[in-house]
Amino acid sequence: MVKSSLIFALLRKEILLEYRQKYAFNGIILYVLTTLFLIQISFQAMLPNVWITMLWMVMLFASVNAVAKSFLQEGAGRMLYYYTISSPQNIILSKFLYNAILLSVLALLTYGGFILFFENIVENLGYFLLVLLTGSIGFAASFTMISAIASKAKGSATLMTILSFPIIIPQILLLIKLTKRAVEGYPLILDYKLLLALGGINISVFIVSLLLFPYLWRE
Repeated sequence: MVKSSLIFALLRKEILLEYRQKYAFNGIILYVLTTLFLIQISFQAMLPNVWITMLWMVMLFASVNAVAKSFLQEGAGRMLYYYTISSPQNIILSKFLYNAILLSVLALLTYGGFILFFENIVENLGYFLLVLLTGSIGFAASFTMISAIASKAKGSATLMTILSFPIIIPQILLLIKLTKRAVEGYPLILDYKLLLALGGINISVFIVSLLLFPYLWRE
């Protein structure tokens, strides 16, 4: 049974843990900044297509590192405790909400890094931010469930990356196409079908996660 109060209690727990373990998020920020610095050294001037591709490549690998700990860091004792106080739906929803917030913040910081290291080439900022945040939420939906699968398989972030490849490719292709349109200044209304397709993929992944996680939870 889904209980909003329990979901937000679990979400608050995730945020407090992240606040107390600042090294994890700071490590991801350091990874992003280091990657951007290396890109700047390699590309003194970037074409728009390279700028867009690099943006989503950085976001993809940063997201894997950020979300991998969702279930991989949970010990058997803590998972057993969760099993006694909550339903699997509450667990997966709280993890998804936390990861969606985390990746949205990370996406905005990454975009800020691109502005800092390179020029801002975005013409339609509102359209671009919508795509950026929708992509972050899609990554959260995909990687949260895959993190749960990898944890049950005693895997790591490497296994998580392999499992996510077939799911994330359609999202990445749509995100690059939509980002290119936003960078070129196209009005959002012209691409509503592509945005609906991206939203449909995100919703489908989320629903599948919500339906399958209870079976994984019982293992």
